[in-house]
Amino acid sequence: MRVAVDAMGGDFGPKIMVEGALKAAQEYQIDVYLVGAEGLIQKEIGNSSPSGSKVTIVNAAEAIGMGEGLLSFRRKKRSSIRVGTQLVKDGKADAFVSTGNTAAVVYISRKVLGHLQGIDKPALSLLVPTLKGLTLLVDVGANVNCRPYDLHQFAIMGHIFMKNVCQINNPRIALMSVGEEETKGNDLIKEVFERLQASSLNFIGNVEGKDIYSGNADVIVSDGFTGNIALKVSEGVVETVLSMARTEIMRNFFSKIGFFLMKRNLKKLYKRLHYAEYGGAPLLGLNGVCVIGHGRSNPTAVKNAIRLAKDFVTSQAVEKIKREMVGFSQGLAI
Repeated sequence: MRVAVDAMGGDFGPKIMVEGALKAAQEYQIDVYLVGAEGLIQKEIGNSSPSGSKVTIVNAAEAIGMGEGLLSFRRKKRSSIRVGTQLVKDGKADAFVSTGNTAAVVYISRKVLGHLQGIDKPALSLLVPTLKGLTLLVDVGANVNCRPYDLHQFAIMGHIFMKNVCQINNPRIALMSVGEEETKGNDLIKEVFERLQASSLNFIGNVEGKDIYSGNADVIVSDGFTGNIALKVSEGVVETVLSMARTEIMRNFFSKIGFFLMKRNLKKLYKRLHYAEYGGAPLLGLNGVCVIGHGRSNPTAVKNAIRLAKDFVTSQAVEKIKREMVGFSQGLAI
């Protein structure tokens, strides 16, 4: 297994990316290509390269900053993102992982790797923990402006992913809206509702933001603008609650005793809810494996994003989406 990692991505640069990648190489016994400025990467690696694992530096003369736009995506032909995705395109890597500029990763990976047949817009998908297992959110940030046709495709890709990767026989598909009633939502949501209701998918209707973690749906579909806001609000709530809990725990002697008794359970809860444990979000619909992590990723998040990429490759998700999408394509009309 070979995973290319954008060593220049994220808010904290090579230090975090290299540390997380080295941990992944050692723990998962995979070959890692660290893509970026060779001198900076070598400085971070030092003498800490894990024994028994192969870590290779692939030099990329340019990097795309978190705040850069389309002109930079096109102009920087030797950026770490473009070089990393090209490694996948050329068959030298099985997957690409980046925590860098999301718009840049989406744009460049679409240009370099291309779409699967029948897919117009690859979508960022994220598995989140719920009261009943896992739910896939599609899209969480790749496509801000969507047509009804696009959300219909997202639903189909989510169905195929959950069926083949998570072994759910007939995944329940829901549509993110401002109310559960079919009359709620804007024109886009109302038209998508009608499309999904008439499709062969197991469509259960609209859900609201509060239902994301209920586990009542296996796939929740939205445009990237709505999905990203819902995700970021969820992350903020989790971090705030955990911070409040720490403050309350340290308030007095008895709460400290209670914390000591509940420490193991609290650690399990933290691991289930914190974004670092998600790893990242795969881009469904690409002709290759690309996982995008959070810009604020710590080494654990980077390691888990690489694990997710490894699992995505092992499950042959791209091949399964490609194969099954053909059967659904006849029901898709603009």
